[in-house]
Amino acid sequence: MSERKRIYLCLAHMSDEGLEQKYIKEAFDTNWVVPLGPNVNGFEKDLEDFVNGSGFTVQGSRLNKRVVALSSGTAAVHLALLNCGVKPGDEVIVQSFTFCASSHPITYLGAIPVFVDSEKDSWNMDPELMEVAIKDRIAKTGKKPKAIVPVALYGMPYQIDRIMEIANRYEIPVVEDAAEGFGSRWNGQVLGTFGKYGVLSFNGNKMITTSGGGALITANEDEWREIMMYATQYRESYPYYQHEKIGYNYRMSNICAGIGRGQMTVVNDHIAHHKHVQSLYEELLKDVKGIKVHSQPVQGSGLTVNGVEVPVYDSNYWLCTITIDEDVKIKGQENAYKAIVTGAVGGAAGVIHAATSAHTDCEPNANVEALRVLMDQAQIEARPLWKPMHKQPCYRHGSRLMVQGEGFYCETFENAIAYVNGVSESLFKVGLCLPAGPYVSDEDVHYIVQCIKDAII
Repeated sequence: MSERKRIYLCLAHMSDEGLEQKYIKEAFDTNWVVPLGPNVNGFEKDLEDFVNGSGFTVQGSRLNKRVVALSSGTAAVHLALLNCGVKPGDEVIVQSFTFCASSHPITYLGAIPVFVDSEKDSWNMDPELMEVAIKDRIAKTGKKPKAIVPVALYGMPYQIDRIMEIANRYEIPVVEDAAEGFGSRWNGQVLGTFGKYGVLSFNGNKMITTSGGGALITANEDEWREIMMYATQYRESYPYYQHEKIGYNYRMSNICAGIGRGQMTVVNDHIAHHKHVQSLYEELLKDVKGIKVHSQPVQGSGLTVNGVEVPVYDSNYWLCTITIDEDVKIKGQENAYKAIVTGAVGGAAGVIHAATSAHTDCEPNANVEALRVLMDQAQIEARPLWKPMHKQPCYRHGSRLMVQGEGFYCETFENAIAYVNGVSESLFKVGLCLPAGPYVSDEDVHYIVQCIKDAII
């Protein structure tokens, strides 16, 4: 009997027509294999049509956002913060429950991340705690944070209406990190189009891929032009290289953009598939005691399209996630964390350090780790939720000062500050990501769910 084919979280899927190869071939045939070129221009136009054509501003006019295609989503965060005026010593509010690319660019700029914990429904930045953090930073430093970075965790929309209302009141620009939320919507409008900037990612496991790459959504032509300058080493219009500001080599290559142009023909199919897989998980796991599928809050917007009410939350469900009650017993749970991990786990790639201990001070519960191991043995890729940034060692340098508040506490280190309510830490201990990508079939979902059921004692 042949070994079962491995089921990955979100494996890159090319268009059936092979349009990605068509655009790549055009790039080779015309020798446009370097950064910039017709595919870059075409991809940016496709992205602009996508983000502008799906929603309307409060005044009812069509969106008119511009897009800059870049080498990564991380580069997009970096340039957005740079253009928000973030400088060494400044503070930037950022969601703690996220991947490191949301916060590391703050440190690149010599600024200090102010991590804000999550609210329970969406798992994203708690707007009320965010305002507490803003007020407290003003009281303690005499200055307001230079930017706010909410994150669409696993594609789930953040409470952008409330975040924008608070941000506008304090006149703080918002950089929407929609890297995981490409195509997710709030009140029918695509995430990344509400704030001053919006960040997209096209990494190999995202909703669409360009192999590696990202994009920055800008508010208008002037912002677009400035970001374009920063992304292309800020070269002035002389016959020689003249640089009046420090720029970066962040533009996307014509080859990668060719992949993106082909991917834009299947993006809506990908989003529909992820939503379908989510609904299957919800149905098949609804009666399994102690296992809960995280779903978007059900809330009508009052807006209708073709007679159908538009939901407030409309997640792309980039990854589907579950939580496992602490009292659920999993086979092999007694052996969890017995072995020290020495290589890449859960789709990780590149150079990593071998662990020196099986444990850290903040880790998933033993039953979650046991289920991950069993699923790995069953050829299913699963992984824990993102470890909150305020618990990452790289942000806990120097002595620690903790101040208790009503329903939260504030931790201060030399290179980071955190306003914590315990939500993200509690979710990290009980959560697991399940496969949801375009290659995940209905049969695969049934198999995954059966493996979960079989693992429970």
